[in-house]
Amino acid sequence: MYPLTPGHELIGTVTSVGSNVTKFSPGDKIGVGCMVDSCKSCKFCAQDEEQYCATGSTFTYGGVTQYGRAGPNGKPTIGGYSNKMVVNENFAIKVPAEAPLDKSAPLLCAGITMYDPLKAFDCKPGMRVGIAGVGGLGQMGIKIAAAMGATVIAISRSPDKEADAKAIGAHEFLVSTDENAMKAAAGSMDLVLDTISACHDAEMYSDLLATKGTLVMIGLQMAPVASSCAKFLFKRISITGSLIGGIKNTQEMMDFCVSNNIYPDIEVIKTDKISECMHKLKDGNDRIVRYVLDCSSI
Repeated sequence: MYPLTPGHELIGTVTSVGSNVTKFSPGDKIGVGCMVDSCKSCKFCAQDEEQYCATGSTFTYGGVTQYGRAGPNGKPTIGGYSNKMVVNENFAIKVPAEAPLDKSAPLLCAGITMYDPLKAFDCKPGMRVGIAGVGGLGQMGIKIAAAMGATVIAISRSPDKEADAKAIGAHEFLVSTDENAMKAAAGSMDLVLDTISACHDAEMYSDLLATKGTLVMIGLQMAPVASSCAKFLFKRISITGSLIGGIKNTQEMMDFCVSNNIYPDIEVIKTDKISECMHKLKDGNDRIVRYVLDCSSI
């Protein structure tokens, strides 16, 4: 089993199924993403957007069970640091047989986090899509948007990431600390996905939007997001957010990525390396890599 640091997702092989299960059989490859339950009756669940469940979806890590499909109600969920897990079939993802388990694990987090807004805002050939932040999320955004046919502009404060960004599919590279380059790129993008989690001024990214362009906030920063009212009036830009994706889109993302051979760059680690990797992530983790924990030895 391969959970993704910090234990939000788990991927492995089905060992047994309940008598009423119809979607899976023993031996199937299976993934459990960021959610393990939701009310399944509100309008958002009916629209296959369980992540926005009106009464709260139950997240795989740090959630509290309340709908009876993820264990006794009122119990905290404990994530994927495990070599086995029980999940309701409606919150599990089929992993194609040809997909490598280790590389597929981060698709259940970074993959769907980037796929969902790209689908929602109709990423397609002819669009210019900016990906702000070339890290674990950004690399998946670059790969998926490029596979969808868009012209992809990787945006980073670090010029050293240009070669890596272009190697994974970026067509252009923009250094956010270069004022002249940012001014030259103003008004040139239809969609910008801001994956940066550190507190920052997002207005510089709204400046990059063309008329009717959209800035999607994905990194969970705590600073207020502001932009000049004139941009909303005269250019009809939009600033919105996006949170992972529903089960239907997660399955669609998995199939899309596997069929297009899109996987993140990963480093598989054993349990004795968890602390070291956590420190790297806390300190910024300047590498374009996702850490995948091998729990087979637990």
